[in-house]
Amino acid sequence: MFGFGQLIDILKKNPKKIVFTEGSDPRILEAASRLLASNFLSPILVGNEDEIQRSAEESGFNIRGAHIVDPAKYDRMDEMVEMFCELRKSKGVTPEQARKTLAQANYFGTMLVKMGEADALLGGATYSTADTVRPALQLIKTKPGNSIVSSCFILVRPSATGDNEVIAMSDCAINIKPTEDELVEIALESAKCAKIFGVDPKVAFLSYSTLGSGSGEDVDKMRNAAAKAKAKAPDLPIEGELQFDAAVAPRVARTKCPDSEVAGHANTFIFPDINAGNIGYKIAQRLGNFEAYGPILLGLNAPINDLSRGCNASEVYSMAIITAALA
Repeated sequence: MFGFGQLIDILKKNPKKIVFTEGSDPRILEAASRLLASNFLSPILVGNEDEIQRSAEESGFNIRGAHIVDPAKYDRMDEMVEMFCELRKSKGVTPEQARKTLAQANYFGTMLVKMGEADALLGGATYSTADTVRPALQLIKTKPGNSIVSSCFILVRPSATGDNEVIAMSDCAINIKPTEDELVEIALESAKCAKIFGVDPKVAFLSYSTLGSGSGEDVDKMRNAAAKAKAKAPDLPIEGELQFDAAVAPRVARTKCPDSEVAGHANTFIFPDINAGNIGYKIAQRLGNFEAYGPILLGLNAPINDLSRGCNASEVYSMAIITAALA
């Protein structure tokens, strides 16, 4: 089962570069100093070099060897502006508007990924999820066949056997009221994400009903989404709609849905909306003693992830490894 050693091993075989858009934040600097002592992930810090060096000195972090990129002094800015205008030509963006936008670290950092200067990006320690997702949607765009960006939380808890128990929960951060088709996309992307963390995905579409025990349009939505997901991925174990107890408790599953291969053993949970998802993962985190990693953004052409504004340096370090490993 999952441990960070596995992701680090992946990166050691193929080291990556990751952009941090808030280069002078002490939490970012602490994580960057840890990464600089490694040989598997190179941090790129966006911001004013003097400011970043001063902040590192005041915080007591050694960032010697870090690649610091200041948008105001970037030597490929003309090329970046030209590419930005091309990417945003449907909006009629002028070079002057592009330069103004690219002075913002979130847009500048995203363009570094687009131009191949970096493999991944991590931002949001001081700004909203929307400010991380918006540039990614506009510039990196969704993968072919994907219509939305969604998110997944990976939850990890040590078990009595010594292995880590790992589950995936989606979408807990991005899509407020996903449609049936969006839920299908969320489920299939979440299953792919779960595999990276050593999970053999068994997908449960959650509801207040188990296979017809309740009724209502919200039940229909989850039942229909599960059926569409099964049709799209016939080799992936999928069940729905399921109540949470039927999804995770074998005894309950034997009573409520004895013929299901997923019920009682689910490990990848698809919530009907952001309310349920956000509440659900936080209950698991706070009362179930799971470590929660995420939100991990799904469906983009390159790995770009969002930090919580309440994050600490350890979470930044962990999310940097996760984000880069997705590359």
